[in-house]
Amino acid sequence: MTSSQHDFDFIFGRWSVRNRKLVDTTDPGCTEWVEFDAVSEVGPILNGAGHTDEMTVATPSDGGEPFVGFTLRLFDPSDQCWRIWWSSTRAPGVLDVPVVGRFVDGHGVFEATDTIAGRPAQVRFEWFADQPLWQQSFSYDGGESWYLNWQMRFTKLS
Repeated sequence: MTSSQHDFDFIFGRWSVRNRKLVDTTDPGCTEWVEFDAVSEVGPILNGAGHTDEMTVATPSDGGEPFVGFTLRLFDPSDQCWRIWWSSTRAPGVLDVPVVGRFVDGHGVFEATDTIAGRPAQVRFEWFADQPLWQQSFSYDGGESWYLNWQMRFTKLS
């Protein structure tokens, strides 16, 4: 099955999001998990060739202030890949390096090389369309091992 601009259609709408993340996602030694709720609104742009997702976190339990996260996802039909960018009010003016990848049988894997807390790292986003579930992992050893640090479970509101 090839990836298409409709891969993310399952996530359009308004969602309650249960977040489970490590207190410090950048520290591979961190083992303390926190959970908090958010509301996400997702809709198509550019005649369906992309979409945006804005997530509002009113009461984060990781010690930070309330924040808004923003995701831009764009599909490139020439290579059948998605590029996904993230930004948030926790790092104003910053648009993260895009992760790039595709869906195969309802499972999307998207990766990038970046610098995390001053160290070279691989970043992986995974989407499981049937649940829906998103998760983020980092690798500090060139992809030999992956360190899961954030998961989001989505429940449809409208």
